[in-house]
Amino acid sequence: MSDLRRHSPAAARNRAPILAELQRVLPARGTLLEVASGTGEHAAWCSAGLPGWRWLTSDVDPAALASIRAWCAGLERVEPPLELDVSQPGWPGVPTGLDAIFCANLIHIAPWTCCVGLLHGAARHLATDGVLVTYGPYVEADVPTAPSNLAFDADLRSRHPGWGLRRLDTVAEEAAGAGLVLRERVAMPANNLLLVWARAGAARVAAP
Repeated sequence: MSDLRRHSPAAARNRAPILAELQRVLPARGTLLEVASGTGEHAAWCSAGLPGWRWLTSDVDPAALASIRAWCAGLERVEPPLELDVSQPGWPGVPTGLDAIFCANLIHIAPWTCCVGLLHGAARHLATDGVLVTYGPYVEADVPTAPSNLAFDADLRSRHPGWGLRRLDTVAEEAAGAGLVLRERVAMPANNLLLVWARAGAARVAAP
């Protein structure tokens, strides 16, 4: 039988620093939805480092769904992947009251409608004190954009006119319209950011 697991060099590089931040930001236990789980490598790696968490996976690409199933086969706390297009209303099959939603490297490699859908869907499906954690590169006002990110942005736009690095202030404005505020900005390796979004006025939950 062929191995359906796909491999992402980026996921292999960033999984350890992402897990370290999730361990710091999240409480001891809860239920997390990963949006756009991709290969499934983040789910397999990070769920092992968060033993109190139930991990829900999702993607819209059939090949990705097969890879997620292969990577996460036999992992008791990782659910079979949901077919989820975040740009569509309702998010069928996704429960409400989630403690966290995690999404890596979607916002810039998808049309803007997916970013909008992610933010509004998170506001709809998160618990009152739940958080949305996003990871990837952004363009920030008053912060020089790294040459590697400028080249990456140009490459993305050449591949699809709706793709490209997003301005953080534009994302924050859309998030505010959904009732979310940026609670924390964490600089990550390779000029990426890990951002923690929460409901306006929600209490901060300290990690154990």
